[in-house]
This record gives sequence, C-alpha cells and structure tokens, in this order.
Amino acid sequence: MREKTVTDKTLGTVTLRKSASARRVSIRVTAEKGVIVTVPRWVPYGIGIAFLTAKREWALKTLERVRTKSGSYGPDETGRLFSDEETTETQKNLIIENLRIQAKAYLPARLAELADKYGFQYNKVFIKHNSSNWGSCSARKNINLNLNLMRLPQELSDYVMLHELCHLRHPNHGEEFHRLLDSLCLDHTKKSRTVHEKEIRRYRLI
Repeated sequence: MREKTVTDKTLGTVTLRKSASARRVSIRVTAEKGVIVTVPRWVPYGIGIAFLTAKREWALKTLERVRTKSGSYGPDETGRLFSDEETTETQKNLIIENLRIQAKAYLPARLAELADKYGFQYNKVFIKHNSSNWGSCSARKNINLNLNLMRLPQELSDYVMLHELCHLRHPNHGEEFHRLLDSLCLDHTKKSRTVHEKEIRRYRLI
C-alpha cells in the first residue's frame, strides 16, 4: 500500500493511501492518525482529495468527536465514509486519463517481455478503452490491450496478455488454444487458466 501525507489548515495531517484491494474512495477518521483517505490504486490522489473537500464538514465533526472520545470509529459507525458506487462523469474521465498514461508506459513493455519469454512475435500493440473486453488479437497480429488492465493485479493482467499472445498461434478458443494457454499459465503463475478466468470475473470494465 502506497501513501503520502498532506497538511490541511483545518483537518491537520491527512494521509492519502492507494490500496490494491479498494474498490471505491473512502475516508476514515481516527483519534490517533486523524483523517485517512483511501483510493483504489488506479485512482489519482486528486480524486481522494476532491472527495474529502466535498465531505469536509463531515470530516471536521467526526474528527472532533473521535478526539473527544479518544478512540476511533469502527466500520459500522460514522468514522468511515464511502463514496457513491457511481462516480461523477468528471471523476470517471480523470480516472480514465490516469489509467491511459499508466497503461501506455507499462503495458507495451510488459507485453514485449512476455512475448520474448515465450517465443511469440506480434506486429503492433495498441492501448484501447472499451467496455467489451480486456484485450484482443487481430488477423494482422496486432494486439489491443484495454487500459483497464492497470486496475488488475499483475498476474491477472499478465494472464490477459498471455491469452492474446496465444491467439497469434490459435485464432480461436479451440482445444489447442486452451492447451497452450494452460501450459503458459502454469509455468508463469503456477495457476491454471480456469482459476485466472474465475478471478478476473470479480472485476468490471469502466
């Protein structure tokens, strides 16, 4: 978990955290650590700050209360506040642009690394944003990777890339394709293809 601190004139020290397990922005207030804002690892810190700004009055009142009681509120009390499940359009656009920057810097290099390791050759790689798939492979041997891969744990994003690399040899989902993908998954992550497929269903495209 990565974190940094900022100083607010009224709230004091605010801790900003990025968590791989977080699915939305949350604010927690404790007497010992003060205000803690947690965001998913793919979300810019600025989104967390904006959420805190919108909930400043709540944070101030809660901070006064917990310090008076010299304790901290548990998850089922009012010391923790979650953002709405649906982010605003502006927030969503900021998140997507942040993902795009990260994806362009990381995914092509990682794909090349995996292709070299397992002896694949592709033409070009493109970073896309769509709501239909995590990746695809064209008849021209071009590989498209969804910027949402930056939201996944590395072994799952690697799985998607291995999946598309296997399509370079088998442009379908037949038995030979599945056999090849299974062998690569077991070698690379020690997990089967079906395990990865089950895990990736926990995530949704944004």
